[in-house]
Amino acid sequence: MNTSWILEQAKKEAVSFFEKTGPSHDYWHTERVVSQAVYLAKEENADAFVCELSAWLHDIADEKVNESEEKGRRNVQQWLTKHVDDQETENQVMDIIGTMSFRNGEQAVMRTLEGQVVQDADRLDAVGAIGIARTFAHAGEIGETLHRPDLPGAEKHNTAIGHFYNKLLRLKSLMNTRTAADIASKRQKFMINYLEQFYSEWEHKA
Repeated sequence: MNTSWILEQAKKEAVSFFEKTGPSHDYWHTERVVSQAVYLAKEENADAFVCELSAWLHDIADEKVNESEEKGRRNVQQWLTKHVDDQETENQVMDIIGTMSFRNGEQAVMRTLEGQVVQDADRLDAVGAIGIARTFAHAGEIGETLHRPDLPGAEKHNTAIGHFYNKLLRLKSLMNTRTAADIASKRQKFMINYLEQFYSEWEHKA
């Protein structure tokens, strides 16, 4: 199995697939997840090939950029069948992609170390400075308002700021690996500081 060729084809697939997607889930998100997954795989002694391949393909199956999750998964399965001549690798990649999403539940169990690594890499791209940027980019893409302090429990509503409380600030405690948890802890502090500054400016105190 020519792993270098397979990874190069997976990268090309990602470049082509995300050509017209918005900035919150674009090619550059995928590239960052790949880079982070490769780093985590090295630190955690996971299979770097499986981690990198899964990272390149992980959002190609996402329902946010497909007609349906089923169609997205079918597209990835067909790509794997065409490019990877190893059933075990195909099964592992499909299992990782099918389980790792936050929408599958906070306690979705990644059955392999490689799955834990890729899930952590994806979640790390949702926290810190880049996570904040992606949150506001997504809000713009779907026409979501920034903040609704006029509503009771404003932080729980579907706003950009609400997304911090509904997802971003919960991710630190959901990391699988020690390496990712350490990174997330630092990024968590940045997000909390950002929120404090946001509220201060909103209330004309800064």
